[in-house]
Amino acid sequence: MEFKIIEAEPKHIEQVGELFDLYRQFYKYESNLIESTNYIKDRIKNNESIIFIAINDANKAIGFVQLYETFGSLDLGKIIILYDLYVKKDHRKNNIGRKLMIRSHEYAKKINAKRIQLSTATDNFIGQSLYESLGYVKDIDFYTYDFEIK
Repeated sequence: MEFKIIEAEPKHIEQVGELFDLYRQFYKYESNLIESTNYIKDRIKNNESIIFIAINDANKAIGFVQLYETFGSLDLGKIIILYDLYVKKDHRKNNIGRKLMIRSHEYAKKINAKRIQLSTATDNFIGQSLYESLGYVKDIDFYTYDFEIK
C-alpha cells in the first residue's frame, strides 16, 4: 500500500476532522463530527499544533498525528507533546502509525526539541508496543494527575 506523510493545511481540515472524530470515539467519547472538525480547524488556522497526515493513492487521509509545542522547565528547552495518533482501522498494520511517529521525530529534531512526550491508555497495548519499538520509555518515576475545570 502506497501512502505519503504530509503536513496538514487548511484544505485538509474536513478529512482530519473525520479522523479526529474517529480517534475520539476510540477513546470512548461520543461522536461529534462538527465539534471535532471545528477543533481541528482552530488548531490549523491559529497555528496552535502541527498535524501530519498519511494520504493514500486516492488522496484520502488515512491517519494523523497531532503535536503541540511547549517547554520543559527541567529540560531547559522545547518539548513536543504528541497528543493524538490515529490510523483508520482498515489501514492498520501497514506501518502508517510508525511512519507518522518517525515524521514527528524528524520535526522535533528540526525545531531542536529536547524530547517528545506522550500518554496512552493503559489498555492500548498496540500503541504501547509501537512506542516501545521506537525507543520510548515508560515513565515509572512520575504520576500524572488531572484536574477537571467545571
